[in-house]
Amino acid sequence: MIDQIDTNILRALASDSRAPVSQIAGDVGLSQSACTRRIQALEASGRIQGYGARFGHRRLGFHVTALVDITLGTQIEEDLEKFERAVSAIDGIVECALVSGGQDYRLKILCRDLDDYERLHREHLGRLPGVVKINSSFVLRSVPTRSEADALFAVTA
Repeated sequence: MIDQIDTNILRALASDSRAPVSQIAGDVGLSQSACTRRIQALEASGRIQGYGARFGHRRLGFHVTALVDITLGTQIEEDLEKFERAVSAIDGIVECALVSGGQDYRLKILCRDLDDYERLHREHLGRLPGVVKINSSFVLRSVPTRSEADALFAVTA
């Protein structure tokens, strides 16, 4: 379990993963060396799995976000693994989740425009192993929500 100081470190990193350790240490009330040790422990435990940037997809030319529900013909583990390997090789798919409910997988796909999505559908999605049904929805607007860190720590508070 993590304590309040670790939670505060995680929140600080979620807010700005490029913040210097000296700034984070000051914000959470630790020395720089103690803060560094805690960050390293959070990384070693898998609680921090990496660092990254958030992108303005539209500003980078990706104007279409598709949420694609995929139904496979079977739930056999080998078929799931084969599907997952194939999906991981397709550019544009930024998320793939095995889900419960009426479908097996939900994909999040970023495309430049509808023509780009149609090409990806024709050349890749329709050829994925084991697929029996594809249902695509397009995001009309993304509503700002909590950061992942804020959502996680609101639950644990």
